[in-house]
Amino acid sequence: MALQKKDFIEIEFTGKIKDTGDIFDSNIKEELDKLHISQGHKDNHVHETKPLVYCLGEGMFLEGVDNFLIGKEIGKHKIELSSENAFGKRQRELVKMIPIKIFFQHKINPVQGAMLNFDGKMGKILSVSGGRVLIDFNHPLAGKDVIYEINVKKIIQDIDEKIKAFNNFIFKQDFKFSVAQDNKKVIYEIPESDKQLKIFIGIFKEKFKEIFDMELEIKEEKTEKSKDEQKAGNFLTNSPQTSKQSFVSRSRERLLKRGRVKEENEKNFKENKETKQNKEDKEIEQPIKKEK
Repeated sequence: MALQKKDFIEIEFTGKIKDTGDIFDSNIKEELDKLHISQGHKDNHVHETKPLVYCLGEGMFLEGVDNFLIGKEIGKHKIELSSENAFGKRQRELVKMIPIKIFFQHKINPVQGAMLNFDGKMGKILSVSGGRVLIDFNHPLAGKDVIYEINVKKIIQDIDEKIKAFNNFIFKQDFKFSVAQDNKKVIYEIPESDKQLKIFIGIFKEKFKEIFDMELEIKEEKTEKSKDEQKAGNFLTNSPQTSKQSFVSRSRERLLKRGRVKEENEKNFKENKETKQNKEDKEIEQPIKKEK
């Protein structure tokens, strides 16, 4: 069966730099062990790995990989991507100088080589001198040709499995949910006390409908907040700040950023529309006052 856009597929993958063969990402234990050893970690470190389940062609994985897989059969594939079709070319304008006082204001001591999260955008500190910090906002793999070895194990057919995979990919946790009898709506049950989580899920309502062709409804549960739920509620503020962030995590961040930008644009549009309407109302009222 040929793979199609919006199929939920289960894959094992390994990403390598073409020129050197160095592994930069994988969800296969043996390959992940090699990656950690190359990074100076102990070889007895235990890694828990599992296949990745995601929606094909919906921005949840590298676009170049998705484009290759659409139309292909289940099984193993070797995909070579140029830098343009992988993580992009290096751009000089993404290397920026930032005053060191900005870091001190946020109680951060900038150190050469450190990876930091700047409002959802990862940057590497290249140098610190003269009260200024040089930051590189290029992707760590920008300018490099890469190879992906993909094993598509199966296509997920069950709707519950698909929704669970979506939740794990985007929100990194499971939710209680139910599918309406007419298959037109999915209801998430969220703790009433977890307002941040409710807002975060709401950002993805349109993406959910785009993928599943179903409405997403959020139902509040009156329960005490557990430690796990508190951790989930802090998801918006606890951004990753290391260089070990996988491509899957970056994909999740991009989807979140798109949702936030769209929400902000809609808000600005509404405010501008209301301002324009108020102005027109005043212009209409003005001659009426003069006539009196």
